[in-house]
Formats: sequence, structure tokens, C-alpha cells
Amino acid sequence: MHQHEYIGRKMRLPKLKEKPAIVIAAFGSTSRAKAALDIFKANLAQGFPDHETFWAYTSEIIRKKMGLPSLQETLAKVEAMGFRKVVVQPLHIFPGTEYHQMAETCEYFPGLRVLLSETLLHRWGFIKETLGVVEAEFLSPAEGLNLLALHGTPLSADPVNIVYLGMERLVADRYPNVLAVSIEGVPDPEAVLAHIKRQDMVSQYKKVKIIPMMYIAGLHAEEDLMGDEDSWRTALEGMGFIVECPMVKYDGKDYYKGLAYYPELINFFMERLKRSLSLTNYY
Repeated sequence: MHQHEYIGRKMRLPKLKEKPAIVIAAFGSTSRAKAALDIFKANLAQGFPDHETFWAYTSEIIRKKMGLPSLQETLAKVEAMGFRKVVVQPLHIFPGTEYHQMAETCEYFPGLRVLLSETLLHRWGFIKETLGVVEAEFLSPAEGLNLLALHGTPLSADPVNIVYLGMERLVADRYPNVLAVSIEGVPDPEAVLAHIKRQDMVSQYKKVKIIPMMYIAGLHAEEDLMGDEDSWRTALEGMGFIVECPMVKYDGKDYYKGLAYYPELINFFMERLKRSLSLTNYY
């Protein structure tokens, strides 16, 4: 093939984009999650109107059910559109297994400079800032006991366990009536419930408030936390507690209040994204 023919074909390719693309990586989008993601999308459009934004989903089950793209598919699309820089902003709370899987995926595209941004609780300072927002939900010591419901991981060797255990200690030291508990892994829910029973906390606190520390408090809140069978609620009620979970109304419907419904925490995600976009000027 003559070299000028090759160059001519190359010149007809789409012009490369100057601004980085934004890819939002969420766990998944079901009918339950749509309201929370709509709030984030509105904030994203207002905060970054000059950037093209795309979405990717990390749950294989939800992707197959809803026909949604994976991070790999979204990055391939972005590359084909002429982008050479991308910021991937996860809507994950902790930098656990899924976050490290995203990091590996981002390395599959040598033609892209992909910067993976930080999760909500990526740094100890971020954890303190987030607790400062969520503590507005806490019952006072005179009112009752609070349980921060973390997602957790079943993998004992996952490095994120140090964050879960560190947060357990941090919360216990900062608040007299707050315990951190994971749905999976550590801090172990059965162990914490046994501690509550052994310490006879029902004689001190008549009420327990379960506060989901998840972006979207969907099935975990409905089944594991507040379900009618084998849930934290039924176990605590069996000890004699009155149990509640914060709710929020959006578009005429009631939802368990995940972190997606705190405006300040959405702003924290926007700050993560803004910082990462600024770093693309240097890489």
C-alpha cells in the first residue's frame, strides 16, 4: 500500500478530543437505584457541563439484566470516539475488590491515559468528613444506639479490611453510642450483636437506629438490615429494642436513605472528580 494512501486514510479519522472524558462507574442501576443515580446525574451535568460523560456498571448480574455496559465496553467506546484522556470516577464507598478490578481494567487500554479517581472513603480524612455529615442522623445517647451498616467483604485477605476495622475503632472512639458493623466480613455482625446482648445494652438504650453506609441502600437494607426474616432488625427486636432506619422521599416514593441522598456527600464525589480532572493536565 502506498504511504500517501495510508496517510490519507488516517487523516479522515475523527479529530482527537482535547478535554478528558468522564466515566462514572456505578455498581448497577435497577428501578430502585434509578432515583439515586438521577440525583447524581443532575449534579454532574451542573458541575461539569463542558465534559462529555459516560456510564459504566460493575455488577455483572445487573449488566445482563438491564443491558448495561461494563467499564471495559465504555472505555472502548470512549477510545473509539477520539478521546485520549479519561477520568473514571467510581461511586463506590470503599476501595475494595471492585475498585482494584477497575484499576486493572483501566490498564487494558494503552491508547488511553486513564486516571482512576478515589472512592468516597479513600482517605482517613474523607472518612472523618463523611462521619461529620452522617452524624446528623445519629440518635443521641439519651435516645438510643446507632449501628453504621457497612457493606464489608467476605475475603479475609482483601486489603480493604484494614479500613473496615480502622473505621470500627474510629467510630467507637469518637461516639459513645455508635457501633460500626459489616453485612459481610468484619466487623462481624453476629459478634457485634452478641456484644450488644452480652453488655445488656437494651437496659441502657431502648432504641436502635441502623444507618446504611452504602451509596444505594437497596436489597441489603430491605433484606439484611430491615427484613422480616433473619435480619438485623428481627435480631435486635428479639432483644427488646425498637429498631428504625432513616428514610427519604424522592419523586413521591419512599426509600431507605443511602449515602446517595446526602447532598454533601455528592459534593464530596464531585471534589474527587474535580481533583482528578486537574491531574490530567500533568499526565
